[in-house]
Amino acid sequence: MNYENILTATQNGITTITINRPSKLNALNKATIEELHEAFDTANKDENTKVIIVTGSGEKAFVAGADISEFANFSVENGGKLAAKGQELLFDFVENLSTPVIAAVNGFALGGGLELAMACHFRVASDNAKMGLPEVSLGVIPGYGGTQRLPQLVGKGRAMELVMTAGMIDAQTALNYGLVNHVVSQEELLPLAEKIAGKIMRNSSVAISKAIKAVNANYKDGIDGFKVEIEQFGACFGTEDFKEGTTAFLEKRKADFPGK
Repeated sequence: MNYENILTATQNGITTITINRPSKLNALNKATIEELHEAFDTANKDENTKVIIVTGSGEKAFVAGADISEFANFSVENGGKLAAKGQELLFDFVENLSTPVIAAVNGFALGGGLELAMACHFRVASDNAKMGLPEVSLGVIPGYGGTQRLPQLVGKGRAMELVMTAGMIDAQTALNYGLVNHVVSQEELLPLAEKIAGKIMRNSSVAISKAIKAVNANYKDGIDGFKVEIEQFGACFGTEDFKEGTTAFLEKRKADFPGK
């Protein structure tokens, strides 16, 4: 499918989604959010895609924020709808995908860009990456899940400071905070993400999807994560992947998971 604001490519089980608005530092506008939803949905349904990597085009930015020109004149009602629709279409959608999603953060990841990276299942970053939630400097707050996911990842105190100061942190600080898992040079960023994806693909895609659901359950109000884990653990026993994985182990051979 042809997109106006993003690029997609699938190779060796990995679908790479690249946000491609370099003149806007890959800022998220309404059209880009809709295209990203479509691309993630398509990749998630593709049996040939085992891992999704999302990154930004160029060397300057992953996503430098939301496109402010689109909502500068919004009313209270329109602002609420903007956040609700964005979370539904993209940020919550990505977090709950059954296919693992890795954010390869190159350059600026600010505002909606950091929120997108945090919605992914984990993050790797280039050493020139800068991350922050600068929304309060515009008289607004993060609206795409930033006030919820950042404290989950770095702790309440650090999140409060980052939100209140509208400051940016560098890649090494993000690594120290646990916001990203690895920091490498820009040239090594996508190869690292692909290397990790390769390790993921050796395992059962069915089991991984159930693990994602169980881990996410711990962060949802009113949901007993332990109960979800028990349910998903039990469900694994009815899969072909479980039969193959246990048989391969007992036969001392490498498992060839059918993904069912």
